[in-house]
Amino acid sequence: MISANNITLRVGKKALFEDVNIKFTEGNCYGMIGANGAGKSTFLKILSGQLEPTSGEVVITPGERLSFLQQDHYKYDEYPVLDTVIMGNARLYEIMKEKEVIYAKEDFTDEDGIKASELEAEFATMNGWEAESDAANLLNGLGIETDLHYKYLRDLTGAEKVKVLLAQALFGNPDILLLDEPTNHLDLDAIAWLEEFLINFENTVIVVSHDRYFLNKVCTQIADIDYGKIQLYAGNYDFWYESSQLLIRQMKEANKKKEEKIKELQEFISRFSANASKSKQATSRKRALEKIQLDEIKPSSRKYPYIDFRPNREIGNEVLTVEGLSKTIDGEKILDNLTFTLNHDDKVAFVGSNELAKTVLFKILTGEMEPDEGTYKWGITTSQAYFPKDFGGEFDNDYTITEWLTQYSENKDATYVRGFLGRMLFGGEDGVKRLKVLSGGEKVRCLLSKMMISGANVLILDEPTNHLDMESITALNNGMIKFPGVLLFTSRDHQIVQTTANRIMEIVPGGKLIDKITTYDEYLENDEMARKRQTYTVQTEDED
Repeated sequence: MISANNITLRVGKKALFEDVNIKFTEGNCYGMIGANGAGKSTFLKILSGQLEPTSGEVVITPGERLSFLQQDHYKYDEYPVLDTVIMGNARLYEIMKEKEVIYAKEDFTDEDGIKASELEAEFATMNGWEAESDAANLLNGLGIETDLHYKYLRDLTGAEKVKVLLAQALFGNPDILLLDEPTNHLDLDAIAWLEEFLINFENTVIVVSHDRYFLNKVCTQIADIDYGKIQLYAGNYDFWYESSQLLIRQMKEANKKKEEKIKELQEFISRFSANASKSKQATSRKRALEKIQLDEIKPSSRKYPYIDFRPNREIGNEVLTVEGLSKTIDGEKILDNLTFTLNHDDKVAFVGSNELAKTVLFKILTGEMEPDEGTYKWGITTSQAYFPKDFGGEFDNDYTITEWLTQYSENKDATYVRGFLGRMLFGGEDGVKRLKVLSGGEKVRCLLSKMMISGANVLILDEPTNHLDMESITALNNGMIKFPGVLLFTSRDHQIVQTTANRIMEIVPGGKLIDKITTYDEYLENDEMARKRQTYTVQTEDED
């Protein structure tokens, strides 16, 4: 068990947390939620000991081991991948290295023998002999192939490093597991594996995530941070949402009844306070009136943008024709003879573990990159708006937000442009903010404003939920569902893919395309059934 006792954290004069008391118990997975800036990641750092609170203390049951997901992707660059994972259990890794030093000695003494014996006993108690195989199983489950296990971490891509650090946090069955945005940079297959791992994990988990589907799958409790307090709710994310809304409705209804009672008492007092025969009753009602306290209902600190993509022109029947599209990068076949046609009501989710392949395809279709072979043709009634995964260059200038968005609008009226910014929570003086000072989430909201103001009837979105908070993701999800045009998108957010897409295209290793008219959950179910059939076939052949 881990508990926070009277935790207060002040940053300057502002109190981020004030007298927080909360216990996290064994067997539960707690989803920590709250608006951007509420302090979710900060609170995890306090729990893990990386950050000292202004006052209060964190108490961990003696003898329990705490593990957390490292955020420094370069910290272990000089270590092999397997070693990095095993470092998740610091004492076990220390024993392994001590043993290596002792056994490497040429003048092995009796004292060394005694020490080695003690280390071997502790090593066995900690299941040390299974350490490498356990680490390898975690890596394989997250999609890190065996040939990478003995490379140095510096030789891996950014997404692969994230998976290794996640495996490190999961390694060795920690008693308390803290995960800050563990699904970031994971493909959907790796997220599904992590979901199953956490569902079967029997100890304490505290996780910060903006992935609603993930929270619904793994969480038994929700810890909601709002106004420096943390309120626990039993159940998953959807249950929290319903419970919190119900609580607000009940408080409003209770206040309404109290207000009616107050009005009734005030009218009686006003009518009869001067009446001698009624004075005792009036005095009694004054006392009753003083005792009535209205519940304080604070508005939530959460803010939802309004995302509404409205095409300027209805799309025709001819949308996009792709024939024989191929692309090789650094000797690797990324796209191999892709051929497909889009219809006017298609909302296509591109899935698959090769993120580069999806990004390359989008860049080709938007004219940013040339294919090696093949052609594509957009219909004459189409207009496209593109949300790139890497959008850093878009903001490498000295424009204000309003100046930047105005250049993409046919209507140059400042009030009109500011209307789009207002929908995306850029109110008042925010319009004169310089692009260079914007956070990642603010930049994403700017790009979505640009897509809205374009009036395009084809939207191409490459991982648009990166950097967004839960409220913005929900708003984007709703906007994508309502959009009457054609969508081509990638997303690690399972709920967005499931609720939006009516067609799934998977780019498999080698660059080939699987194209199915189906929902995402149906696609996964059929894929799982195919894998089971394949496993059964292999087993049958072995038996023969």
